[in-house]
Amino acid sequence: MEALDLARWQFGITTVYHFVFVPLTLGLSVLVAIMQTFWYRTGDENYKHLTKYFGKLFVIVFTLGIVTGIVQEFQFGMNWSEYSRFVGDIFGIPLAIEALMAFFLESTFLGLWLFGWNRLSKGVHLLSIWLVAIASNLSAIWILMANSWMQVPVGYEIVGGRAELADFVAILLNERLLVQMPHTIIAGFVTGGLFVLGISAWMMYRGNQVQTFKKAAQIALVFTAVASLMTATTGHSQAQDTVKSQPMKMAAMEGLWDTEQPASFSLFAMIDQDNRTSMREVRLPYMLSVLAHNNTTSEVKGMNELQAEMEEMYGEGNYIPPVRTVYWSFRVMVGLGMLFIVTAFTGLFLWWKGKLETTTWFHKLLMISLFLPYIANTAGWLVTEMGRQPWVVYGLLLTADGVSPSVASSSIWISMTAFTLVYGFLAAIAVFLIVKYAKPGIPKEIEKSNTGSDTSDAFAY
Repeated sequence: MEALDLARWQFGITTVYHFVFVPLTLGLSVLVAIMQTFWYRTGDENYKHLTKYFGKLFVIVFTLGIVTGIVQEFQFGMNWSEYSRFVGDIFGIPLAIEALMAFFLESTFLGLWLFGWNRLSKGVHLLSIWLVAIASNLSAIWILMANSWMQVPVGYEIVGGRAELADFVAILLNERLLVQMPHTIIAGFVTGGLFVLGISAWMMYRGNQVQTFKKAAQIALVFTAVASLMTATTGHSQAQDTVKSQPMKMAAMEGLWDTEQPASFSLFAMIDQDNRTSMREVRLPYMLSVLAHNNTTSEVKGMNELQAEMEEMYGEGNYIPPVRTVYWSFRVMVGLGMLFIVTAFTGLFLWWKGKLETTTWFHKLLMISLFLPYIANTAGWLVTEMGRQPWVVYGLLLTADGVSPSVASSSIWISMTAFTLVYGFLAAIAVFLIVKYAKPGIPKEIEKSNTGSDTSDAFAY
């Protein structure tokens, strides 16, 4: 394999692994803060125990997210030096703000929250976990700002063969950021909600502290139901922006080779990219026009016409992304998103009927659903990043031109092997720690009042 292909595989592998922890951190931090708010407002010790229980799991996920995220920055210099040279002046600001403001704020108040039990007042301690949750999501916004610029470059000028910052406000208000940011963050809320639901269902299924974990499930059900609906609506907005800013990506998401007016939505197709055709298609008339433009009559351009337009604009080349991957990733993401909506509202119905803690088939469904958001998140990432190909910065820098020119394939093989082994080790640690701290449940004995000399942190169980 060439260095370019290896560099892309390495970045894809490490990013997908890192992206397992990021959405869960976003959603779980908010849920832990909500549970502690219930304790603060009601005085019910069950909510305090739930806060500490899920707080331990949040700390594990947060720590692994940091460790795996560091590798991402290393790769910019290792395998993508030309890309780093091109975007460095633009990326420097959001990445620096993410580290100096959001991450430091997050880490500082997480420390206060962990070791502040019975040292800080209840109000200040509650504020600490809310600041952790807010900072976690602020951190995501700055990263998404950089990614949105890769999708829709704005506020720059080309000087000496590299992009230099000309208008930071334009980058801050990038239309792509305004649709991509809420969709990504709210998808993280769904991930956190299903995580809490899955573990709570596991406990109720085993008959372990059913009434306590029923409270956690109720909070998570409302949280997940709202978030799953919002994920669908924000995803619709992002799709409509994609039609304007990256029409080739939208055409690839639909396997649409030839322009249609009105355009039909593809439910199933066998993609033949070599011959630029799709076989055995099952399509819904008019629905792609609705998805793209909110009406049943609009035109949606196909990849063949867009390819000709891009050749006129950028010169000869293949500007069609890997259609099969983008097409099926989009369907996996949307299909799972609809499943999450049905699952959450089924749980709300069972709660209303008074059967939430006794319906074992639903508990089994929730335990399976715990793992599905990571597939949906990965599929969404593949649509976003592979749908942009062959550009690493859309319309400005080809992926092939961003790779480090002096890095040999053998060097990338060595580093990719090392990262894979390390990440495999971290995966084993993650599974071991989560099972270790989740399986016992909450200690049955009621906590006694602690003195200021007691550590009494979130791991005090």
